[in-house]
Amino acid sequence: MNSHGRPTRPADAEPTRHATFTGNRGLDMEEALIFETGRLDATGVDLEAPAPFSSRLGAHARREAIGLPGLTEPEAVRHYARLSRNNYSIDVGLYPLGSCTMKHNPRLNEKVARLPGFADLHPLQPVSTAQGALALIEALAEALLALTGMSAVAMSPKAGAHGELCGMMAIKAALAARGEDKTRSVVLVPDSAHGTNPATAALIGMSVRAVPADADGVVSADSVRAALAPDVGAIMLTNPNTCGLFERNIVAIAEAVHVAGAYFYCDGANFNAVMGKTRPGDLGVDAMHINLHKTFSTPHGGGGPGAGPVVFSERLARYAPAPRIVRSGDALALAEHAEDSEAFGRMSAFHGQMGMFVRAYAYILSHGGDGLKQASEDAVLAANYIRVSLADLMSAPFGDRPCMHEALFDDRWLKDSGLTTLDFAKAMIDEGYHPMTVYFPLVVHGAMLIEPTESESKASLDLFIMALRDLAMKAVSGERERFLAAPIHAPRRRLDETRAARQPVLRWTSPAPV
Repeated sequence: MNSHGRPTRPADAEPTRHATFTGNRGLDMEEALIFETGRLDATGVDLEAPAPFSSRLGAHARREAIGLPGLTEPEAVRHYARLSRNNYSIDVGLYPLGSCTMKHNPRLNEKVARLPGFADLHPLQPVSTAQGALALIEALAEALLALTGMSAVAMSPKAGAHGELCGMMAIKAALAARGEDKTRSVVLVPDSAHGTNPATAALIGMSVRAVPADADGVVSADSVRAALAPDVGAIMLTNPNTCGLFERNIVAIAEAVHVAGAYFYCDGANFNAVMGKTRPGDLGVDAMHINLHKTFSTPHGGGGPGAGPVVFSERLARYAPAPRIVRSGDALALAEHAEDSEAFGRMSAFHGQMGMFVRAYAYILSHGGDGLKQASEDAVLAANYIRVSLADLMSAPFGDRPCMHEALFDDRWLKDSGLTTLDFAKAMIDEGYHPMTVYFPLVVHGAMLIEPTESESKASLDLFIMALRDLAMKAVSGERERFLAAPIHAPRRRLDETRAARQPVLRWTSPAPV
């Protein structure tokens, strides 16, 4: 039972439906934990007893059985195949998470990444045997510089947050070169920033000064000027911002920051909305990370492998980290220590995530400059199509202003329904959709952030829109029980998420014998 007293198993919640002995409902399988399926006293393979030996583990030697369940091969395959049927993915349907860009990953990219020489590359093999890989990294770097209008790029950061850290460390190195790293210790961060922005500033020993956005959802140059002071070393601004809006004052903000002697870090997480349309370097940006998974269709990776290259303006280029690719005639090499520069150090042991580089470069080559521009235009068009199509039923915090790649709604339209953003999101699961991002950005009450990406056809968008319209009309017409009980058709009902977060059960224990 969850915190509201509702059953969490579908079969328990539908007593009028024909019950089955197994708990299965057709191909909707009731899957036990792998520990409940396998035997802890057996394995699925025969292992011979080892010959006599002397252990070198000392006090670290295992004192008891490892406790892993033993399964036959069919049991193991069936378990994970059944679990995979419960996963929602972009291969199953539209994935509307705002600020995450869950776009289709073209299979061409995957095929190229599996070519010999890329898939079997080892970071410690001789540089002379990896010339093709280095040439690809160099070509991708040149493409990123062309798209951003910047002067240098660090390819080694492993994710967006890692890239943020890289950019801010370069800024701190530049301040140190001026002898101001101790006096300029404050970073300006808008209220609507990604949570990693203030975290990154804190990680490198800088403090955060918040900058409020105006009522129209963007930061004004006057607000930045009011926050600037001799102790400010940088600003971290996301553009387009987390509300899905283009920061139209960005050029004036950059000018004000530079006049004050500070640097401009741009969170490039949403570069996929402006790629091919505008270059951050032309806007006055000094450093910006690029999430290859969001803009260039590489997989998110489920916690890795990721890639977050960072581009730098001429002001910061010499502080970019090692390693760097250098060319001597026709030969390429990695400058491991960048002795001829003022690099702040290095971000990772090797050159970066090769598989993601291959996929991103394949995406760039298959699209070309005009195709990349169209991808941004289509993403913005799709988001505005959703925004306008739902505007008569769902309220938007910034009125009818056009958005960029994601449409943002709030919960004012649910005020008299007795329902919440979470209730509406859970009902979307019954319709076969992963919910949009909810309650983010935090500056919007009950936020619902929808990002369709450029990957969706008009037919796909139309079906999604009609499903949301149907849910919205039922929500305001008083059909509360449908929403409070949702999801009904998922493998599990609504759980007690607060208790799960505060009292997580991280280890399975065998139930006491009955």
